[in-house]
Amino acid sequence: MKKLRCVVVASLLVGVLLLTPSLAFGSAGGFTGSSSYGGSSSSSSSSSSSSSGSSGGFLILPTGSSSSSDGFDVADAVVAVLVVAVIFGVVFYFTKHQRKGSNVAEPAGAEPTPDSILLPIAELQSADPEFNQVKVEEKIANLYVQMQDAWTAKDFEPMRPYFTAQLYAQFDRLLDDYRTAKKTNYVDNIAVLEVTIRGWYEQDDNDCLVARVRTRINDYTLDDKTGELLEGSKTREVFMEHEYILVRTKGSLTRKQGDEFDSQHCPNCGAPLDLAASAKCSYCGSIITAKDYDWVLSVVKGVSQQFGS
Repeated sequence: MKKLRCVVVASLLVGVLLLTPSLAFGSAGGFTGSSSYGGSSSSSSSSSSSSSGSSGGFLILPTGSSSSSDGFDVADAVVAVLVVAVIFGVVFYFTKHQRKGSNVAEPAGAEPTPDSILLPIAELQSADPEFNQVKVEEKIANLYVQMQDAWTAKDFEPMRPYFTAQLYAQFDRLLDDYRTAKKTNYVDNIAVLEVTIRGWYEQDDNDCLVARVRTRINDYTLDDKTGELLEGSKTREVFMEHEYILVRTKGSLTRKQGDEFDSQHCPNCGAPLDLAASAKCSYCGSIITAKDYDWVLSVVKGVSQQFGS
């Protein structure tokens, strides 16, 4: 029985070692591909990483004590069958879910905001009669495309008015890695398949709007000097679902002028400014965001990901 227990434990360890790589996330780069999948970028985000153990190790199975029989009995046969079955099953699972070109979903990503904390949009519209859900969803779709263009250009400055300061700084730091490494993460053939506002909630001094964003892209990284393909694929489609959380100062109302940012006044020096043209006051140099006037992006979560054939 001691031999049986030891071998069964060993077989389970083999299964864990083989299964671990299948749970690791890819590293296509940027927040549009699989690097954001399974995590979130936010004003108060935390980072996580995963690593797989060596697959070249060996497990030494116990041979039993000197007083045990050296014969191969029925128990030995049962244990051998169990070990083979566990290993075969795990390897089959691994190859099935990691096969290139399949349209199999990746492991679960970040958890969406639970429905239980969301308030219906009707309540927001009651307090803000000019709020138009369809127009805001269109604005989010346009924002997604603008983000990808700025990311590929490695110049995120045009996105500053539409982000919280913390989130903008986080994405700009990520781009620094590409600038330093002299490589570019390209996002091509962008299609926004669906944008749906799920609801809203209040947090501290903000109103928070929660949207689901489904997209299809090609995502790949090239060496700037040689043009060598470093990561991803120019032809493989990547289907992403993100959750966006946009914030606005609590109690703010939608302006009647429409979706785009109009001329405002700098809160520091009072000079007129146009948030659609620049995020910096041309008089005093202060960095301005649209948070006091409109919704800005505060959190990006990668919820799910699929690769097309």
